[in-house]
Amino acid sequence: MHPLITQDHVDTFQRDGVVLIKGLFADHVDTIRAGIERNMNEPGPYAAENLKEGEGGRFFDDYCNWTRISEFEDVIRNSDAGEVAADLMQSGRVQVFHDHVLVKEPGTSKPTPWHQDGPYYFVDGMQNVSFWSPMDAVKGASLRCVAGSHAWAKPVLPTRWLAETSFYPNEDEYMPVPDPDAEGMEIREWEMEPGDAVAFNYGTLHGAHGNTTDTRRRAFSLRLVGDDARYVERPGPTSPPFPGHDMTPGQVLREDWFPVIYQRD
Repeated sequence: MHPLITQDHVDTFQRDGVVLIKGLFADHVDTIRAGIERNMNEPGPYAAENLKEGEGGRFFDDYCNWTRISEFEDVIRNSDAGEVAADLMQSGRVQVFHDHVLVKEPGTSKPTPWHQDGPYYFVDGMQNVSFWSPMDAVKGASLRCVAGSHAWAKPVLPTRWLAETSFYPNEDEYMPVPDPDAEGMEIREWEMEPGDAVAFNYGTLHGAHGNTTDTRRRAFSLRLVGDDARYVERPGPTSPPFPGHDMTPGQVLREDWFPVIYQRD
């Protein structure tokens, strides 16, 4: 097992769908920060500004840029994330799914809406993990995750963050987006230093408060999958869409697009 984690980390991740990993990207903070600045200066086709007219601050996000931003590829291939992911997922191998950058500038009151990542994705399987790592010290603007939500019987309705509309037409297959604060759910959140990481399952309900501080909140997310990950069709275009992937239901994700970054001997 990787020295950054213990069996307790693995057990907590499997049971609660979320656990804190201290210092996972601590040796790569400067590289990730440089990659985020490059990403913001050279946004990709999926870049979004998530504020309505009149809302203060800036909430930028973009994803699927690691193949063109060398700093992100360096971190993906040379950090300990792959090995730690294999331990947490209890998987023999780890594939990249995608990277994601989320930046809330000072004075951005808009929260990140509560959501699960899984319903947006064309991936099925329980062996998956998302690492969310701040590049600035965070307190109130940290990630918030509902413990145990990855094991709910029904997925949460995916919505468009800005338009606040349903992502797919068949809403009956999903449960309404809950209000974890009002409903007294067990919310996990931590004060974090740059390079710390929250590891959570794609089915874990999560969100974040706005950034009302006078400092930036830059976050880098890395989504990885394990042995049981298979392509699944959704009732509409997924996010990310990966146009032209040519995969069929039940297929292991193609390794030329989603490379293996860690394999146990």
